[in-house]
Amino acid sequence: MSRVIHFEIQADNPERAVRFYSDIFGWQANNLGGPSDYWLLKTGPDGEPGIDGAILKRPTPINGDSVLAFVCTISSTNIDSDIAAVIAHGGTIALLKMAVPHVGWLVYCKDTEGNTFGIMQADPEAA
Repeated sequence: MSRVIHFEIQADNPERAVRFYSDIFGWQANNLGGPSDYWLLKTGPDGEPGIDGAILKRPTPINGDSVLAFVCTISSTNIDSDIAAVIAHGGTIALLKMAVPHVGWLVYCKDTEGNTFGIMQADPEAA
């Protein structure tokens, strides 16, 4: 069984979104720097139920194809097999598999209802 391990919130203005969630819920944000505007979120203390996530710059303008929701990411031990299973069960690939440097491999998919979700396979050698 694979669990939801991470969520993402896409934003036109990530700093504004960080302030919003930090001010309301007390979440801690850490900008990773680098080429993308990506902020890791700590949503609560270690050892308590729940997951952490991130806020990132929305990659496309708001239109019919934009993500306007939290994207949950599901852990995988074999991302290529999971990609094949998504397609075999009527889902689609929304964003091709990509390396998240020193973290792993990530793909965004859409389920049969058009909902976007991520699949991540840990791999510290990903580049």
